[in-house]
Amino acid sequence: MGNSLGKLFVVTSFGESHGDCIGVVVDGCPAGLALTAAEIQKEVDRRKPVSAAGGTTRKEKDTVEVLSGVFNGKTTGAPICLLVWNRDINSSAYEQVRSVPRPGHADYTAWFKYGGYNDFRGGGRFSGRITAGFVMAGAVAGKLLKTCGIEVLAHTVQIGDIKAAPQTAIQIKKNVDKNPIKCADSAAAAKMASLIEKIRKRGDSIGGIIEVMALNVPVGLGEPVFDTLEGALAKAFFAIPAVKGVEFGSGFSSATMKGSQHNDIFMLKNGKVVTLTNNAGGIAGGISNGMPILARIAVKPTPSISVKQRSVDLKAGKNVDLSIKGRHDSCIVPRAVPVAEAMMKVTLCDFAMRAGLIKEVLK
Repeated sequence: MGNSLGKLFVVTSFGESHGDCIGVVVDGCPAGLALTAAEIQKEVDRRKPVSAAGGTTRKEKDTVEVLSGVFNGKTTGAPICLLVWNRDINSSAYEQVRSVPRPGHADYTAWFKYGGYNDFRGGGRFSGRITAGFVMAGAVAGKLLKTCGIEVLAHTVQIGDIKAAPQTAIQIKKNVDKNPIKCADSAAAAKMASLIEKIRKRGDSIGGIIEVMALNVPVGLGEPVFDTLEGALAKAFFAIPAVKGVEFGSGFSSATMKGSQHNDIFMLKNGKVVTLTNNAGGIAGGISNGMPILARIAVKPTPSISVKQRSVDLKAGKNVDLSIKGRHDSCIVPRAVPVAEAMMKVTLCDFAMRAGLIKEVLK
């Protein structure tokens, strides 16, 4: 099983979509960090569905509980256990088609790998519901990163074929939570919301792209050759259900560029080495170069759609038609924005600890 992430700052995820709870254990968090449930709750609330953004009608309160690792408002150095309870559960739609794998989901692969013993309700362990735990861990990691000045931001830059105009970090911080799409370009956000609603009415779904960036990252984070910074970040991003592509800096467009165009030219600015461009996305040779780390992740359309599809009844051994019922997001992208932030925070926190930027005990 692969439910843990990190070397020093270790995050272990647990829970299923329709199980009792969703949670995370954070091991390796230094002692002495001021931490409250309210701070974690603020991040978890950003992940909740919004109907205007094509969100599911499943309404979970997602009230964060801190079970261990915090005493008198400070972390103790012991493992921190965080969870939210699953209360608004309706598994009837899944019981009806338990032997029919939904196209685009992990139903078939999970059934095969675990011999049919996997919890199939709501996608079980493979549901986007588990990312509530990712966000809780990210809230802890984010507080630790602040102690060394690192800040992480994310925003929606594309839904379907609608693209947002480029935004500065200041604009993202100011505007990302002003609309349910979590897009810093308000004009594009309105068009995106309209498209999502149009798709929802058809019983279909739509995907998009999220941009994630980290500011004030020092030079030197990363452990080549098999534990590079972008490799670890990509692994974390791909743990988010529905993520199908990751690129850094100029990414795939690099393939169309000449070396003279792609190379980031060095220069001194106020006594500091910087680059004129950031095609490398803040990472060179698997190591942070001091420029902002810039990544984009492609999120596929939610596979649970009411449009009729073909599948196989594994029990009856025949081809069947399938129209998926239940409560699903018609676009998961806006809810994945805080999740993408969290996964970058968790990864950078682990590498910052490996580099000695965050000590075992905070003063």
